[in-house]
Amino acid sequence: MERTTANPSPGGLDDLPGDLMMWVLIISELLVFGAGLAAFLGVRISDPAGFAEARTYLHPTLASINTVVLITSGFLAARAVDLRQQDRRKTARIALTGAMTLGVVFLVIKAIEYADTAAQGISTETHPFFTFYYLLTGFHAMHVIAGIVILALVAWKDTPRNMEVGTAFWHMVDLVWVLLFPVIYLLA
Repeated sequence: MERTTANPSPGGLDDLPGDLMMWVLIISELLVFGAGLAAFLGVRISDPAGFAEARTYLHPTLASINTVVLITSGFLAARAVDLRQQDRRKTARIALTGAMTLGVVFLVIKAIEYADTAAQGISTETHPFFTFYYLLTGFHAMHVIAGIVILALVAWKDTPRNMEVGTAFWHMVDLVWVLLFPVIYLLA
């Protein structure tokens, strides 16, 4: 059957926004984070009271603010793609700059939280909860840094395809945080 514009059929991988290799990377990263969360939940089963107590040393308010910050940055990144497709390059770059700036804000807030837990003498050795906390949120923070670099490169070489590829990675970073946040900060 021939594909027509009147009755389009799904095109499979060709219809993915961005680049296939970026999607391979995104899926592999989601699997790594998923395995980390599964391990966290598996170990939590052996000591639910200890995990619940350890969680009280965290800052759910700061983490909530960070959630809003990353979701807003994701909106700005998506807006940049739309603007670039409309050939509004300058405005698209402004939106990307906003997304990157919010990424930096996220990292500053996360650093404040890390500094506070360290000042309380909390490390990866304190309790298994904190081992997972530092590993998962630290690995995520590295992805935020990588995402900021990718968005900066996209702002520099701002083709519509580059915008799609870069923002797809940024949305993965957002999604991972949306999954980490409730499991680490809210799960009783």
